[in-house]
Amino acid sequence: MTKAYSYACRDCEGMEACPASIVAETKDELWQLMSHHASIAHGENPADWDQETRDYLETLIKTVTV
Repeated sequence: MTKAYSYACRDCEGMEACPASIVAETKDELWQLMSHHASIAHGENPADWDQETRDYLETLIKTVTV
């Protein structure tokens, strides 16, 4: 079994209706995909995320085995 990381957008406060979920091999890859999703699906600019937002999003990342 391999360790991976996952993020479900619906776990984020205010995004409960979003069906997107992401699984990636590394946290770096996951953060890139999360940023891409936020930009395309929600019109956000991840460069504008402050440290508090990044810290909150980090709490939503889960370790999974695949």
